[in-house]
Amino acid sequence: MGPAGVATSRRRVRPGDILFQGVAMLAALAAAALLGLLAYKVVAQAWPAIRHFGLSFVWANVWNPNSAAFGAASFIFGTIVSSFIALLLATPISIAIALFLTEIAPKRLVTPIATIVELLAAIPSVVLGLWGILVFGPWLNHSLEPWLQGAFGFLPIFSGPTSQAGLLPAALILTIMIVPIVTALCREILSRVPRDLTDGSLALGSTRWEAIWRVALPYAAPGISAAMLLGLGRALGEAIAVTQVIGSQTGIFKSLFHPGDTLGAKIAATYQGADTQLQLNSLLYLAAILMVISLLTNVVAQSVVARFEKARRLA
Repeated sequence: MGPAGVATSRRRVRPGDILFQGVAMLAALAAAALLGLLAYKVVAQAWPAIRHFGLSFVWANVWNPNSAAFGAASFIFGTIVSSFIALLLATPISIAIALFLTEIAPKRLVTPIATIVELLAAIPSVVLGLWGILVFGPWLNHSLEPWLQGAFGFLPIFSGPTSQAGLLPAALILTIMIVPIVTALCREILSRVPRDLTDGSLALGSTRWEAIWRVALPYAAPGISAAMLLGLGRALGEAIAVTQVIGSQTGIFKSLFHPGDTLGAKIAATYQGADTQLQLNSLLYLAAILMVISLLTNVVAQSVVARFEKARRLA
């Protein structure tokens, strides 16, 4: 055996390598086992409600503990609407902040601005929800919502009486909560765009905006898409802040001004006060639905990234 073979053999039997591989594998298996255990426990606790209501629970628009009638439709509706509005608002804001920090801002301003944006993520959700009740909600009720009603009242989503608690305040609170996450990820992704690509575009006569729009953003598209869906997952699972500002009312309403509810908010607000075992099992059924929605979001994120990467390789 030559020197190269001897070196390879020695590397294979190093105790440190074996220990590192074992620890890494154990960590991966522990994460998978924990996820499986959580899913099993939630489904097991929800099984009596799943067996009692079946799939009709998903589209039943009722929640009445007195008559033991439960359904998830209004909570699924509130979760999806508030989260997607938050994503729709947070994505352009986050991309704009990330582009400013990576392409436009002077170096002396990058760190302070990035720190301020990231500090938003450090605010506890209960504090943000309390701010929503005391400050943000009244401002929406007296300023923003009347303006939206006057300018766009012909649209059903901006019709009806205004309120400081509802789907719109919840969506805006969620926007504030996910902007730091999406911004941090987009900034990291855009900072990794090869400088040669943008410099080459500028050398060919493109403006800075054209270089960003035609080169940097397409290159970073897979990562930005994943960041968006990660922010969506954060919004889907938020409970405490949403509970404080959404109004906790069962029903599907056209207006964003109307109080509503979400899966996470309903579980957080009523789990401790559940009066019957069936109500408790129904709340766990809501948790199982939320887990499925989150899982589907992650699967979509992975498929979007894979599709972008495949298109890039073929280009």
